[in-house]
Amino acid sequence: MSRRRILVVEDDEAMAGGISDVLELAGYEVQTAHNGREGLAALDGWRPDLIVSDIMMPEMDGYDLFKGVRARPELISIPFIYLTAKGQKVDIRQGKTMGAEDYLVKAFDWEDLLVAVKSRLERFQEIRTASETEIATLKNRILNTLSHEFRTPLTYITGYADLLQDKDLPPADLQHFLKRLQSGSMRLSRLVEDFLFLISLQAGEAEMAYRLQRDHFAGWATLVERVLANHADKAAARHVTFSSQVDASIPGTMLHAAFVESAVSRLVDNAVKFTMNKPGRVHVEVSARDDGVQIAVSDEGIGITSEHLPTIFEPFHQIDRDAHEQQGAGVGLAIVKGIAELHGGKVGAKSTPGVGSTFMIWLPLDLAALD
Repeated sequence: MSRRRILVVEDDEAMAGGISDVLELAGYEVQTAHNGREGLAALDGWRPDLIVSDIMMPEMDGYDLFKGVRARPELISIPFIYLTAKGQKVDIRQGKTMGAEDYLVKAFDWEDLLVAVKSRLERFQEIRTASETEIATLKNRILNTLSHEFRTPLTYITGYADLLQDKDLPPADLQHFLKRLQSGSMRLSRLVEDFLFLISLQAGEAEMAYRLQRDHFAGWATLVERVLANHADKAAARHVTFSSQVDASIPGTMLHAAFVESAVSRLVDNAVKFTMNKPGRVHVEVSARDDGVQIAVSDEGIGITSEHLPTIFEPFHQIDRDAHEQQGAGVGLAIVKGIAELHGGKVGAKSTPGVGSTFMIWLPLDLAALD
């Protein structure tokens, strides 16, 4: 097993040598630097597991070293232990505010140093292990989602394309196959658009579009009517009826209308989708609430258990996929949340299994931007 690496940055050569000797005797691999600039240079070819740094140093102090390390994405997770001769609360407070993991006041006991180093390294390993586990889980979710969701429409497209090679197809079969091809291609297109939009939210591109394209908006009734009209055929096929109520007194505000309409549309689509095995109603209500606008979409569907509600808006979260087929890629609600947060808003949900659910988007009224 390789030894853990520690970079010691200390301008006092005697102190640097003493720290280095103690750490090496404890089994660590140590490299020293005499100021922050040398410390940053050492990181170009050598990756430590921990940095122990003095604060007051010539050329570049410990605070600027910390900023330089944190500015490099590949080094951002390396823990820091600060050393100082001052021991003043303001120095401790500043170091901890910046994110340093520990703080030792000179002259410290060597045993205190070893305890602090061991503790920080163990905590760092716990965080790294948890992060790697989370990343692996997310990768599996993405792979499973892509495998299932993309394969299904592609099967429609390739399968029915093969069937269309038959030149003697009756007109009724031809129309049926063409409809299935259209269904598969539209579903595949929606999946690609959803993944691209989710990426744009996470990469900051959607935020830029929001800032550049938001405008005065007061057409809540028209927006709701348009969304319900777009889902009318799907609702009729599932014996779902629509109703709506829009507060006409809501003042105009600044928002990205296309983004908000997309969010409402996704909630309505989910409401229709999860109204299974029985006729039901989906109700959309827009009202003024808490100095903002609340859009609530209620259904009489299968509902959601309390254990799933806290994570329902997370990417790739799906409930009992095997029991509820055709539920999508699990990114729709994450997109709704992202759109709400772009506007400084928030999302919420309440549900009773077997009775139905209500999903809410709350957006603040941005009246100042209208002046």
